[in-house]
Amino acid sequence: MAALGGDAAGKARGLPPVERWNPPFCGDLDMRIAADGTWFYLGTPIGRPALVKLFSSVLKREGDEHFLVTPVEKIRIKVDDAPLQAVEMQVDGHGPARVIALRTQVDDLLTVGPEHPLRFERAAQDGLKPYVHVRRGLWARLTRALSYDLLALGEVRQVEGHAMFGVAAAEQFYPAVPASEIEGLEAP
Repeated sequence: MAALGGDAAGKARGLPPVERWNPPFCGDLDMRIAADGTWFYLGTPIGRPALVKLFSSVLKREGDEHFLVTPVEKIRIKVDDAPLQAVEMQVDGHGPARVIALRTQVDDLLTVGPEHPLRFERAAQDGLKPYVHVRRGLWARLTRALSYDLLALGEVRQVEGHAMFGVAAAEQFYPAVPASEIEGLEAP
């Protein structure tokens, strides 16, 4: 596989310090991020990737809500699932030391590990949805194709006395489900 573009270390590339901005709430904006990662404004998909990238750079999560923030205003938007999508993956090595690098649709580059852990949620009809932490409490859901590729790297390990199916990367193990539940499990 070709290398992911740029530095896959997950370093912020000049992103605004939204975590330090606490402006007053200015209301809701008719902007929504669909479960497939498509951004909508007034019900219409935003077709300019550069605009989506700009909006994602000022996205902030507070509890279960998402806001676009500037130093002087904070506007709530709707997020159906995760605000970002992981769209490309590169795997180097094997076993617990393997390196898994991911790229989001807005070109966030990151490497799975303590700063960018994986988590898994159960999906409808016995599916499993993998996510990776991007920054500031924002998560990216892996696309369906990447979910299958990631789950193909899975293995069973003992975690606190229980056999768990999960994925190892960067000397970490990310448990997904009890091993007894993996039969017939699919990526959503």
